[in-house]
Amino acid sequence: MPAFNEELNNFAGLDAQVLGVSIDSIPSHIAWQKREIGIIDYPLLSDLYPHGQVAKAYEIFREGPPIPGINERAVFIVDKSGTIVFSKVYALDQVPSVKECLEVLRNLPESAIANR
Repeated sequence: MPAFNEELNNFAGLDAQVLGVSIDSIPSHIAWQKREIGIIDYPLLSDLYPHGQVAKAYEIFREGPPIPGINERAVFIVDKSGTIVFSKVYALDQVPSVKECLEVLRNLPESAIANR
């Protein structure tokens, strides 16, 4: 998450918005930032109630072991028309590649990007 925060200007330059989503509550997000990763400058959305509804819609809600009831660590890139143009699920101990996400954005067809 901090790695994405460090590259916000690069995402903005590609007309992209970074969002984080997890099943944790907003107070949990705040505590996690304060205690663990530092304050980030992009929105963290809570998928707490109804529990995991967004994660289930994106088919990344974890039903079984080792940690049921959370979402997988994943990245989705959605174009201006609302179409998922890239998705990748990572092991829970892996950090998604910011470089890979930026590269995908740079290679989107012009029709998928407004005002670029």
